[in-house]
Order: sequence, then C-alpha cells, then structure tokens
Amino acid sequence: MPKTVPLLSDTRIKALKPKAGRYPVSDGGGLILEVMPSGSKIWRYRYSLNAKRQAPVTIGNYPAVSLADARERARHYTEIVAAGVSPIADAKRDRGASKALNSVREFADFWYIAEIASKSESYRNSTRRQLDKDIFPAIGNKALSDVNAGDVLAICDRIKGRGSPQAALVTRNVIKRMYEYAVSRQVATTNPAQQLVARFIATPQSRTRVLTPDEIGSVLRTVYASDMARASKLALHLLLITMVRKSELIEAEWSEFDFGASIWRIPAERMKKDREHWVHLSSQAVALLTELRELSHSDRYILPMRRGYGDDRPIAKSTLNAAVRAMNSDVQHFVIHDFRRTASTHLHEMGLSSDAIEKALAHSIRGIKGVYNRAQYAEERRKILQLWANFVDEQIDDGRKIVIGNFGKAAA
Repeated sequence: MPKTVPLLSDTRIKALKPKAGRYPVSDGGGLILEVMPSGSKIWRYRYSLNAKRQAPVTIGNYPAVSLADARERARHYTEIVAAGVSPIADAKRDRGASKALNSVREFADFWYIAEIASKSESYRNSTRRQLDKDIFPAIGNKALSDVNAGDVLAICDRIKGRGSPQAALVTRNVIKRMYEYAVSRQVATTNPAQQLVARFIATPQSRTRVLTPDEIGSVLRTVYASDMARASKLALHLLLITMVRKSELIEAEWSEFDFGASIWRIPAERMKKDREHWVHLSSQAVALLTELRELSHSDRYILPMRRGYGDDRPIAKSTLNAAVRAMNSDVQHFVIHDFRRTASTHLHEMGLSSDAIEKALAHSIRGIKGVYNRAQYAEERRKILQLWANFVDEQIDDGRKIVIGNFGKAAA
C-alpha cells in the first residue's frame, strides 16, 4: 500500500522545532513546510515537469500564508503543472514577488533569506559583507537582467585597486552563486559572473591560499564528478576533513585505525614532529574509510598501488597532485596542502579553541601548554573535527547535482 502522509494542522505546525539544518514536512499533494534553523517556516510546492524534478516553488511564510491558503495555492499549481506549464510565474504573482525581485538588491535579499540564512555564522557574515560593501553600492539598484560581465569586472577591479585581489574573487563568487539561483528560479536568463575566469581576478600564492566556503564545495563536487579513481576521490575528501598532511594519509596502514573508538593513531615515525598523533575520526571520515576498505585489495595500506604495480606499497606521493591538476575545476591556483590552512582559518573564524585546532593539526604549542600529552584537548578536538566535517558537507550539498555518497552526519 502507498504510504499515507499525515496532514498538517496548525497545532502540529506550531510544535515543529528548528534543527541544525533546514528540513521539510510534507502535507501531501506537493505541499511542504520547510522549517529553517532560525525557526521560520516557509511553504513550498514540489513538482515535476516533463518527467523531471523541478526546483520547489516558494509560496510564502507561515503564518502570513495560512495552512488553508497554502493548500489552495498548491492545488492551483497542480492544475497548472498538469497542463504542462511551470507554476513559477503564478507563484511569483501570488506572493507579490514579480516587482519585489526585479532589482539586484531586492533579489539578493530574497536569495539571502532562502539560501544563505541557514549557513554557518561566518559564511553568513562574509556573504552579507560582500553584498553591503561592494555589490549593492555598484549594482544594487540595477535590474537583474541589466547586469553584465562588465559590471561584475568593474566591481572586482575596484576591490583589487584596494589591494585585495582575494576579496575580489570572493565577491565575484557571491554574485555568481546569486545568479545561479536566479537562473534556477527563472528570474534571470544568464549569469554575468560566469564569464569571468577566476584566475584572471586573483592568483593567490599557495603559502597564503585559503579556500572560501564556496570554493570548498566547488572543489569537492568537481572531484566527485571527475573520472579519477574512486579511491582518490575518497582520499581527497579525507585529507580535507581529517586535516592531516598528504604523506600521513598516503602511507597510512589499516592497523593504525580503531573504528570502534573512531581513532586513527599515526605512529611517531611518520609524523613531522616525531610524536604519535591521534586523529579523532568524524562520522563522515569513518564512512569514507569504510568504503576505502571495501575497495582496497591490500591488507596493509589504505591507499595501495594498483594490482600488478606492487601491492605492498602505497600510491606514489604525486598521485593525488596529478589527479587535482587534471580536474577541470573553476577554482584556480590551489594545492592539496591548502586544505590544512583552509580548515585552520575557518575553524578559527568560528571562534573555536585555538589550542585545540593547533593540536588537531599536529602543530606544537609553545610554553607550558605545549607539553605533549596525547589526550590533550581530546574532547575539543573530537568536536572540532566533527563540526568541520559537517561544515564541509554543507558546502558540498549546496548545488550538488551528482551522487557523492551517504556520509551521514553524527547526531547533534
């Protein structure tokens, strides 16, 4: 028998509590109520057109749009879809959005609430800063359809003129992501920022390169969409979320892992500081390693060379670098070692314990606090690595169109 969806009621809706991430509750007939981390609740209509799942149509906020009104609009949209027509224009008219979303500023505010408000605090603040400081003053009052690549380039050039090429690239990426959303909502037909190649805006040096949240998601989505070996894809993902050095992962042996305790004990002889290092494995890292175990033909190394090339040896240290260079990525001028700096930078921006972050990176801490203790900051490090893996997941999920894997997050 088909599963019966229990109907919503005002009492049930009011009882819905926010979680760490947004989540939908279905009322049937394509109508869902999306509960945001902020506690706000948004009606949306899900539908398929020409046998393809479409982006949900936004109906409006609850309780401004009542349960009865939301159901009536969903019923009306179902009739429109049945005639082979998209209900987007009707939905925009119903919520009075056709005029409200005409300018860049008005659409950006709508996009921010719909897509950015549920992200991490540091990501929200960074996006809002780029909008308010550089984007709105330049093109905020222009119609979405009137913005061209020259407008975006002028914004980037002004920022570079202040001596901040990396900030220029971040701003370009904000505009690019906003227009990707506008195109998906059919309120824009082209993405003016798409035409600007990243390397022509900024060429950061690897010693200071930090991937933005947008770039983290882009890099890993490109990794999983590429034709590199599955083991290499999992290895790159692991490098980012475990924060270890490339050689520490490549030379890792199965005997070093305690999956019951979610601990990876890297022996002193393989560490830069000649001290044993413990990596507290996130649930995502455990899932990635579990799949690697299933793929591996070696009882010793987690990343062995291919059969016939020496089963008792790990892959060459250049293998992952070559795989990254071969990717057709929109993110320019980064190397694998930038993953560690990226993790450190974002975790510090989140206000987490600096000492615990440094210990997770296997860095030495000077002074009395730096006296080595294998379990030092263990609980903080465990939480940090799980939080970081969750953060990376959020960046991958944004705009994901490919199957990456079911690396479920740990319960909050």
